Amino acid sequence: MKKVFYAVILFTIVAIAVNAQERRPAVYTKWEDLAPTPQMGWNSWNKFATDINEDLIKATADKMVELGLVDAGYVYLNLDDGWHGERDQQGFIHEDLQKFPSGIKALADYLHGKGLKLGIYSDAGTNTCACYAGSLGHEYQDAYTYASWGIDYLKYDWCYTKNLNAKGAYTIMRDALKWAGRPILFSMCEWGTAKPWEWAADIAHSWRTTGDIGASFLPIPQRYDEEGKPLWRALCVLEIIEKNEPLRAYAGPEHWNDPDMLEVGNGMSVSEDRAHFTLWCMMAAPLILGNDLTNMTDETLAIITNKEVIAIDQDPLGIQGLRIKKENDLQYWFKPLADGAWAFCILNEGEQAQTVNIEWKDLEFTDEISGRSPLFATTVYNVKDLWNDSVKPFTSAKPTKVTIQSHDVITYKLTPKN
Repeated sequence: MKKVFYAVILFTIVAIAVNAQERRPAVYTKWEDLAPTPQMGWNSWNKFATDINEDLIKATADKMVELGLVDAGYVYLNLDDGWHGERDQQGFIHEDLQKFPSGIKALADYLHGKGLKLGIYSDAGTNTCACYAGSLGHEYQDAYTYASWGIDYLKYDWCYTKNLNAKGAYTIMRDALKWAGRPILFSMCEWGTAKPWEWAADIAHSWRTTGDIGASFLPIPQRYDEEGKPLWRALCVLEIIEKNEPLRAYAGPEHWNDPDMLEVGNGMSVSEDRAHFTLWCMMAAPLILGNDLTNMTDETLAIITNKEVIAIDQDPLGIQGLRIKKENDLQYWFKPLADGAWAFCILNEGEQAQTVNIEWKDLEFTDEISGRSPLFATTVYNVKDLWNDSVKPFTSAKPTKVTIQSHDVITYKLTPKN
C-alpha cells in the first residue's frame, strides 16, 4: 500500500513538472515570518556527528524542556547528517530505521508535543558530506517527504556539488519547500564560497558565511598529508568573527548571516565559551547549540540561558553589531537595540588580562545602518553588566574602569537615563 501511495505522489510531481513546460511556471517565494529574529535551537553535528539515534534525540528534547532552554528561546531541535536510510524505487528518501525505529514522523510528533520543532539535514549535491543520499534531482520529492513528516527546519549543505550553480541549486529547494505546503525554515550551508549574502535574502532565512567552526578560541594548527598538502581544518572562534564582521549590512529580519553553530560546552574554557556566545549575540547570529545537553556543567547552562545576553541577539530591530575599533588585543563592539539602548562589548583576544578606563566620549561614532549615534557628550546612560548581576548599574557620565580577562568579554547594556 505504501508503494502505491508513493507512486501516486511521484506521478503528481512528474505531472507538475510536465505542466510547467506547457504553461508559465509558478513563482515561489520563501516562507515568511519564520525568522524575524535569528533562529535558536540545537543541532546534533558538533558533538555527535553521524552517531545519532532516536533515544539521543528524545533525551535531548526532554532536557531542552527540563533545563528551561525552550523557555529561553531554543525551539528547534535539528538532526544533522546521518539520519538517512536509502531511497526507494520511486526515489523517495527514508530514515535509517535502525537509528530511528519509530520513524521521523513519530519523532516530530514527540517534539511537537513538547513545544519543540524538528529540523532535518540534506545536501544540494549528489551526496551529503558524510556520503549519504543528497537531494540533487530529488528536491521536490524530499520537500514533500519533509512536509509529510512534520519537519520545521532544513539545513541544506554544499558537498558533492561539482559544476552546480549555488544560487540556482538553493532556489530550486526554496521553491520545492514552498510547493510542499508546510512552513519550513530554510538554512543555507554553502560556507560563503559564492558570497550568498549578496543574493540569498529572498531564498533562505540564513546563510553560512564561513567554513565549519571547531571547538577552539585560537587558530587550530594546520596539518599536512604525506605529500605536504594542507589538510582541511576547522576555523576557530576568532577567525570566524573576522570573516563575519564585515557583512553586517546584509543581515536583518528574515535573512541572517550565519557564522556557524555554537561550540559552547565542547571543550573551551568558561571565559572562551562566554566570549564566543556573546559575540554571536552581538553579531545577531543564529544561536544553534551543539553540546551534549544531557551532560553539561552549571557554567555552560548559565552561559546559554543568560536571557539578557540572548535578548541582544533576539532584539527586534534586527541589526548586526559593529566593531568600532580593534587595538591592543581588544575589540570594541556596539549593537543598536530597538528600545533606544545599545549593547556594548569589549572582547580581549589576548593572552593577558587588561584593565582599561572606558572614556565613553571617545567612543563616539555614527552607525551607517541604523543612522544612530550614542551621543555620549549629551546623553547619560545607565550601564548594566550583563554577565555579573552583582555589579550595580553605573553611568556613562564618568570614565568606567574595567578589567577584561584573557579570552573573555565584558558586556553591558547602555540605557538612556531619560
